[in-house]
Amino acid sequence: MRVLPYGPLAWLVELDEDDVAPYARAIERARHPAVSEIVPGARTVLVQVHRGAERDDLRRWLEHLRPEPPSATAAVTVEIPVRYDGPDLVDVAAATGLDVDEVITRHHTATYTCAFCGFSPGFGYLREVDPALVLPRRATPRIRVPAGAVAIADRYTAVYPSASPGGWHLIGHTDAPLWDPHRDPPALIQPGCTVRFVPT
Repeated sequence: MRVLPYGPLAWLVELDEDDVAPYARAIERARHPAVSEIVPGARTVLVQVHRGAERDDLRRWLEHLRPEPPSATAAVTVEIPVRYDGPDLVDVAAATGLDVDEVITRHHTATYTCAFCGFSPGFGYLREVDPALVLPRRATPRIRVPAGAVAIADRYTAVYPSASPGGWHLIGHTDAPLWDPHRDPPALIQPGCTVRFVPT
């Protein structure tokens, strides 16, 4: 673990583990008075400090904090209906050596955990994709991916909450509103929640 300064009011915690959720969960549940915001990433946790708080004391606290295992009752489960009709579905099957039905089955029978959010509002990085479906991102990204596209890349799967450029493999589509600024919270998928895809 490395705790690095990130501007005047934050620490960036770099972790060797691929799953930062247990460490981020420990910060959240400890409710240290100096912490104003926690932003988990792929292998980092950004910890924002309240203005006027003692930043160096928080650094020492972060260095000694131990990850917290998940609670069996704490996780929220989100179910997302999916039509598996994405334009890359056949190519994904060919690249993985599976038939289309097997790709669909392997994708929707898994239970995913939102490791972190980023890229665009409401975009949750969900892990772990079945090892047989792990593919690098497309060699040529698309200029526009439609909102609701269900995609895979590397060890992650995700749903594009709004139309945007993107380089992931599109295998399906959902009408579920991933981002609604009038909802509390606006993002349907939050870090730490579990996600299941339900074929329609």
